[in-house]
Amino acid sequence: MAKEVQGTGQATGAVQPASKKTGHKRELTGRQKAAIFLVTLGSEVSAEIFKHLREDEIESLTFEIARLDTIEPEERDKVLMEFKELMMAQDFITSGGIEYARELLEKSLGAQKAVDIINRLTSSLQVRPFDFIRRTDPAHLLNFIQQEHPQTIALILAYLEPQKASIILGALPHEIQSDVAKRIATMDRTSPEVLREVERVLEKKLSTLSSEDYTSAGGVESIVEILNLVDRSTEKTIIESLEEEDPELAEEIKKRMFVFEDIVLLDDRAIQKVLREVDTAELAKALRGVEAEVQDKIFRNMSKRASALLKEEMEYMGPVRLKDVEETQQKIVSIIRKLEDQGDIVVARSGEDQMVV
Repeated sequence: MAKEVQGTGQATGAVQPASKKTGHKRELTGRQKAAIFLVTLGSEVSAEIFKHLREDEIESLTFEIARLDTIEPEERDKVLMEFKELMMAQDFITSGGIEYARELLEKSLGAQKAVDIINRLTSSLQVRPFDFIRRTDPAHLLNFIQQEHPQTIALILAYLEPQKASIILGALPHEIQSDVAKRIATMDRTSPEVLREVERVLEKKLSTLSSEDYTSAGGVESIVEILNLVDRSTEKTIIESLEEEDPELAEEIKKRMFVFEDIVLLDDRAIQKVLREVDTAELAKALRGVEAEVQDKIFRNMSKRASALLKEEMEYMGPVRLKDVEETQQKIVSIIRKLEDQGDIVVARSGEDQMVV
């Protein structure tokens, strides 16, 4: 990656003695600082860093490294110190937000230095809106936002991880669940001014956005990720309400979602892999009350003996609460998604052409 430094016989990362030409110090660009930093780290560590960069970034840095002649000890120390300060500031931001980071940096480095570091960080890190909320427990967050306007709730959920957003959406009052879901699905771009105002109201401790760019959040994919994680009752309630209010949107969402009944979209080999992960008693419970088509698809992918045992289990199971059936179905859907994520099976979503393997 970086060429070896001549004269000392040391490997990449060594620093030559300062040049005799010490007239004036050069002003380093960001790329030059990055090149010096990588050379100082050495080839092995730099190679690991390169694995996380884009191809154009690698080319640019490789070019800068190749152009390096000597690295003055003062330049190296300055670059390492700048990196240390930036990492320290980033840790502070992660721990308590921008204002917290600014306060600590001012105490340790002075006001002007703190402002310079924060400005550099926020312009490059693109700190996402509602960062402080993403570290809040869902139960506390629910109490925090459930009295807000549905549009405000939708905006916040769109910026949360789908797992946390699904918990909150499922716990919202039924009368606003579908409204919030619809607002997430139809959300496109939100201006920095709106985001600033919402953040200011929800968390006065944090400063506002780090970027003036419009940020994208929400959309159909966002609400699909959330709905795929909520319980079946919540999912059905929201989908049914959306079907009445906006049939086209509801259909678009359903096309991208995988529900238990969509198991018929799996090929036989995929179903057999899923069945190996599911207990017979759980499967019997999940099949209670579903369409005959779904049951037949399962039975056809089992041995005659296993199929007979499953039917017997279903017959003698007795009454089962709908909630228990839905929870079991959701577990199997989670297994299917896990196998899909691992690349073990291929799921053809509703409305998609099935793949031929």
